[in-house]
Amino acid sequence: MKRANFIYIIARIAIAGIFILPMRLGIFLGGKLGVLLFFLLKRQRLLTIENLTSVFGKDMSEAEIFNTAKAVFRNLGKGAAEFINFPKINSRNIDKLVETDGFEKIDKALAGKKGCIILSCHLGNWELSAAYTSLKGYPANAIVRPLRDERFDRFVNNMRSSKGLCIIPRESSFKKIIGILKSNQIVGILPDQDIDSVDGVFVNFFNRRAYTPTGPALLATVSGSPIIPVFCIRQNGKHKFIVEEPIELTITGDKEKDILLNTQKWSDVTERYIRRYPEQWVWMHRRWKTQPK
Repeated sequence: MKRANFIYIIARIAIAGIFILPMRLGIFLGGKLGVLLFFLLKRQRLLTIENLTSVFGKDMSEAEIFNTAKAVFRNLGKGAAEFINFPKINSRNIDKLVETDGFEKIDKALAGKKGCIILSCHLGNWELSAAYTSLKGYPANAIVRPLRDERFDRFVNNMRSSKGLCIIPRESSFKKIIGILKSNQIVGILPDQDIDSVDGVFVNFFNRRAYTPTGPALLATVSGSPIIPVFCIRQNGKHKFIVEEPIELTITGDKEKDILLNTQKWSDVTERYIRRYPEQWVWMHRRWKTQPK
């Protein structure tokens, strides 16, 4: 049996097992499974510890970094269990899982009739924030990167779509996304990873040069849509959906300079939240892989 098929079968068995349990118990076991994977997946464990050490090495002891790395996997395990339970989540019970802080800022942005770019990152439970927005009746779209295994990709996108979220493949045309914004809809983007196949610039991220997608800044410049950072943080057994103030964009007429400055602005907001909740970000990603030649 091919390795990909074996992983898929094991994953679907685990998904079925978690889904048949009461949601709270499934989420608890998801966290335990995440800790188990922390010890089993050596490469990801070491990369998580390496990245945390490079950022917090002067502020955290080795034990604290180790425990934070373990908590990262626990959070991902809980998030996966919550995602598996999406069929149980609807507009009537979503408020039991998510409370909001500043959601009226999205209403104010949409009142401008130019759409809204919601910018988040792989922190807390980003999937739940997208589901919340669409379940509340907002015209929500998300730009997503296809998964390597088409079966997983289909499963994940079906779960997203079941909550009313419209999926925009990453390879979609710029013109199409601009059209969605001009029809006064929301476009969600998670541009916090190093993806060298998309246009980007190098910004300061945790005091290191990080290759960062320029899509959000370019979309905002062309469409006039505001960029609003949002974060869905795990707190006390629930999630807090925090909506920040729109990014104050710099528009000077120098396109390259403006894109760099505005990308740095939203990246700074993202860094601030990751520093505040380091145990909830995906540190096993090679965020500083691409460097200037």
